[in-house]
Amino acid sequence: MTNVELIRETRRKLADEGPPWVRAADDFRAVTLPERDCDAIRDVIAAESPNTVIEIGLAYASSALAIGEALVSVGGSHHLIIDPFQESEFQDAGWDIICSARLDSIATLVRERSQIALPRMASEKFSADAAFVDGSHVFHNVFVDLYYLQMIVRPGGLVVLDDHCWPGVATAARYFETNLGWRGQEIANGTPGRLRALRLPDSPPEANFKKLTPFWPRA
Repeated sequence: MTNVELIRETRRKLADEGPPWVRAADDFRAVTLPERDCDAIRDVIAAESPNTVIEIGLAYASSALAIGEALVSVGGSHHLIIDPFQESEFQDAGWDIICSARLDSIATLVRERSQIALPRMASEKFSADAAFVDGSHVFHNVFVDLYYLQMIVRPGGLVVLDDHCWPGVATAARYFETNLGWRGQEIANGTPGRLRALRLPDSPPEANFKKLTPFWPRA
C-alpha cells in the first residue's frame, strides 16, 4: 500500500467510524471539519504544489490528513502542525491518527499556542508555501496568527481559514484584505461560507500609519 492509499484509507475510516477516543459522545462531529471541506482543502493546497504547509489546530486530525494527502501527492516534505491542546484536551487522539497514516515522517507537532510559536518561527526565518488556520476564533488571536503568517508564508502564497463565518475570524481576515492587499480566492466544493482562501501579494505593500481603511462590520 502506498502512502497516499494509506492516508486515504485512514481518512475514510475516520469519516465513517470516528476516532478511537473522543472527549464526549458528540464531540467529533461537533469540532471536526466535514469530509467535503477536507477534500476542498486537499485540492486547493495540492494546487499550490507546496513543499511546506503550516496548520494551526489539530483536534481529531481530519484536516491534517487531507493536508498530508496533498503534500504527499505533490512530493512535499514538511507539515508543521501547531496545537497546544492536543495532549491536555484530546489525549493525542489526532496525533495518533497522523502516526497511523505514517504521516509523522513529514509532520511535526508544536505543542504551544500559535500566538507564541509563530513569532518565534518568524524570527527564525521559517518559511512555508501555504497555511491552514483553524485555531482560536477570538478576533485578537486570529489577527495575531495572520500577522505572523504574513511573515512566514512566502509572497504569493495561500492562507486558508476555517469558520470564516464566525465574526472574529471574518473581521481579522478583512483587515488584511482591505489594508494589506490579500486577495480572496475561490475554494471549489466546500461548504458555502465556511472556508476562505486568501492569496498574499507578491510584493507586500508598505503600511501607511496615516491611513487605515475601515475593516470592521458596519453597525
